[in-house]
Amino acid sequence: MCGIVAVIGSRDAAPLLIEGLKQLEYRGYDSAGLATVDPRPESFGGLLTCKRAKGKLVNLMQLVEKEGSPGQLGIGHTRWATHGKPEVRNAHPHRDSSGGVAVVQNGIIENYTSLRKQLELEGIRFTSETDTEVVPHLIARELKSLKKQTKNSISSSMLLEAVRTVSSQLKGAYALAVIWEEAPDALIVARRHAPLLIGLGEGEFLCASDTPALAGFTRTILPMEDGEVALLTPLGIELYDSEGQRQQRSPSLLNGVENVANKRHFRHFMLKEIHEQPETARLWVDRHLPAGLPAEAPVALPFDEPFYEDIERIQILACGTSRHAGMVGAYLLEQFAGIPTSVFYASEFRYSAPPLAPKTLTIGVTQSGETADTLAALAMEDKRRKEHGGSAYASRQLGITNRPESSIARQVPHILDIGAGIEVGVAATKTFLGQLLAFYGLALTFATRRRSRSLEEIISLTRELRDLPNQLSNLVDEHDQLAETLANRFSDTQNMIFLGRGINYPIALEGALKLKEISYIHAEGYPAGEMKHGPIALLERRVPVVSIVMPGVVYEKVLSNAQEAKARDAQLIGVAPKCLETEIFDTLMPMPKVSEWISPLLSVIPMQLLSYHIAANRGLDIDQPRNLAKSVTVE
Repeated sequence: MCGIVAVIGSRDAAPLLIEGLKQLEYRGYDSAGLATVDPRPESFGGLLTCKRAKGKLVNLMQLVEKEGSPGQLGIGHTRWATHGKPEVRNAHPHRDSSGGVAVVQNGIIENYTSLRKQLELEGIRFTSETDTEVVPHLIARELKSLKKQTKNSISSSMLLEAVRTVSSQLKGAYALAVIWEEAPDALIVARRHAPLLIGLGEGEFLCASDTPALAGFTRTILPMEDGEVALLTPLGIELYDSEGQRQQRSPSLLNGVENVANKRHFRHFMLKEIHEQPETARLWVDRHLPAGLPAEAPVALPFDEPFYEDIERIQILACGTSRHAGMVGAYLLEQFAGIPTSVFYASEFRYSAPPLAPKTLTIGVTQSGETADTLAALAMEDKRRKEHGGSAYASRQLGITNRPESSIARQVPHILDIGAGIEVGVAATKTFLGQLLAFYGLALTFATRRRSRSLEEIISLTRELRDLPNQLSNLVDEHDQLAETLANRFSDTQNMIFLGRGINYPIALEGALKLKEISYIHAEGYPAGEMKHGPIALLERRVPVVSIVMPGVVYEKVLSNAQEAKARDAQLIGVAPKCLETEIFDTLMPMPKVSEWISPLLSVIPMQLLSYHIAANRGLDIDQPRNLAKSVTVE
């Protein structure tokens, strides 16, 4: 969730750190800071300078511009508060009592309370409420011990040894970058269950927790593996595994990273990304539904024949918006392709997984490829299947992500890249569409292989998917204006309800989530048929109800449920094709008449635009809403 940037080389570190942190702003943060070491040859060491600021990165930039932060070695951080309020004293980097060791950290140190108490008994005074601050104090203590053993002989390897020793004492998930003013030619980085990459430049190295920070620096990267610790000097990299064994691994080329700072003419990145969805669909169609594919293989997916063999059930692990995409996917895989499919909150699956079943495909869905709960759930499921033994229970895993260079791609054997491009807005829009399309591709492929649908049905759905980009283009333009007009009526709204059934129930959940995320209005999504089982008690004239009513097997049922809401004086907004039956709605957000199968790809558009314009009308920070982060890399 937080962002780490660290650099060592021949250029001033502060500008490189700030530029890297700019590229990580989209992840969400509430404070920022950096520390640099300026060599002092006459003292065989350096001077460590630390600058921290609450709020946006511009506050840190102004502070550095005013006071300076010299040196060619440095670490930077954008913090999303977990332990301690968003205050300067809790911002990173954190230092030891002498101020000579500085640390930035992503993740959570789960045993920090016991470590802190131990250090306090030794006389250490803490200045923050964070879990991170124990780390520089522990490193400084270890360095003091090592200096005694070596009679004050200082070396970069001493800092490496200290960090390795301290890392073994830490429990939890973390990525660390550490500098020490007595070793101005050494940068130490370490990771455990949290992403960290090393970028290789010419005579310099830059480390970051996400690829956009590296894109303007280099395209040659070395992703760190779990448990590794690295020593970086201007001369090279020393990489060690959790057992202290030196590692030799070739770097790779960073592909597909674009400049994320271009908002074009749009007011917010979120609005830009909503408008990019027709292009997202067009790229998906060109890649996976090219003309000339045979009827027996209607979708071009990047998997060979053994991937599909003997799959009898599917389980989907995801969080948030990705889980809603998984719910639509489960409907398609069960109802269209005929495969029993379950969807789990990844955070719950880790601690209450169902009994193992044979011939099961596990799909992890994460737009960033770094979602901690999803990665941990996949790892746990892989481990228990390997421990169970037997080919029928073998681990089969697939990741659906927008970041093929991320941790999930290094963890699971198969990846389906949704190819939506970098998404800056914290509230996912075009990546949600990309995840949905990935599931449509899987459902079509499995339906063809299992013969669960006729050739005519498969051709029909394929044809509708090919028409999708044009339909989305028209829909986005029409509903952008309609939603902007409609948003003015919700300036004082405090609660809103979203209703859907069948394949559109997850879209009701997604609509409610989008509204909560960026407008801070309390909203809930319900299966329309469940309204009378309790939630109907909430309805009155001040509670708007958004009802998704798309033609299909539940069309008349949802209309009936909408009538029940109208009878309770609720302001009724319909997402439905224009026809006689939909005149019951106080406001209609008109939809094209499409098959029920394809409807979620279209019905989500008014949800996104209505949420956006309500938040914009309230003057809120839409791209970086309070308390949220783009990539949830801690449990």
